[in-house]
Amino acid sequence: MTAEFLAPFQNRIEVKLTERLSTFGQPKALNDAMAYACLGGGKRLRATLVYLSADALGLSLDQADSTALAVELIHAYSLIHDDLPAMDDDALRRGKPSTHIKFGEALAILAGDALQALAFQTLAEDVLLDPAARLRLIQALSAACGVQGMVGGQVHDMTGEHQALSLSALTEMHALKTGALIEFSAASAAIMASNQSDFEQTLRAFGAQLGLAFQVQDDILDETSSTEVLGKQQGSDRARAKSTFVSLMGLEAAQNHLADLMKTALNLLQQSQLETENLRALAHYMVERKH
Repeated sequence: MTAEFLAPFQNRIEVKLTERLSTFGQPKALNDAMAYACLGGGKRLRATLVYLSADALGLSLDQADSTALAVELIHAYSLIHDDLPAMDDDALRRGKPSTHIKFGEALAILAGDALQALAFQTLAEDVLLDPAARLRLIQALSAACGVQGMVGGQVHDMTGEHQALSLSALTEMHALKTGALIEFSAASAAIMASNQSDFEQTLRAFGAQLGLAFQVQDDILDETSSTEVLGKQQGSDRARAKSTFVSLMGLEAAQNHLADLMKTALNLLQQSQLETENLRALAHYMVERKH
């Protein structure tokens, strides 16, 4: 499907990221590596989900900027570290050399560390949000990207190589590794707006289903697309003997599972009475994308 509706939000977060990173001139090599990992690429789906959820709850985009920035900074850090030789050992990211290939392993690790710290600094310094909201956002994002979220999921992913995981174990791993940050992005607006906290659990459930659907589509594309289209090495999961939804279920069953997850996600969105045309379009795009 086409993604014209994404462009204003992609452009906005690109500008905001550029502005945020431009405040750090030194050390230049570190700043260059951080900018290389963050700017000029990526679909910005997590940031867009933050913006669209905020819009659905009647918040301004200005109020959502720091959270959109934070999730993109965390995502960029995670990609740097995922690509390292000690992790997934990928030399290509977003159609260009991975950060450690371009800048060396040591600087890539430090750039990832700096981006992670900057995410929380950005939230803490946002004067457009009241202190209680900032604290809750920091707590929720910490959980989403730490032991109970993305990092914990990455450990499960590494230990699961060269063995056949059960479908439930694979689902749990990706709910942490991929889904937790998407779940946070969907629910963040309800955290920002303390008078809208009743929507948080429904938005979390919507984000959780969407995050799993996003990963199932990733697994499908890893089997059916090409390196040129993906911007990263096609077939890399199979090469590392990783369990995927396709390897466990077969392609057709994985596609059916994707459709079921999407249906559940959209039903949750509809039940929340927060469904907007753009939020629905984003959900469709996340599971129908070709890269």
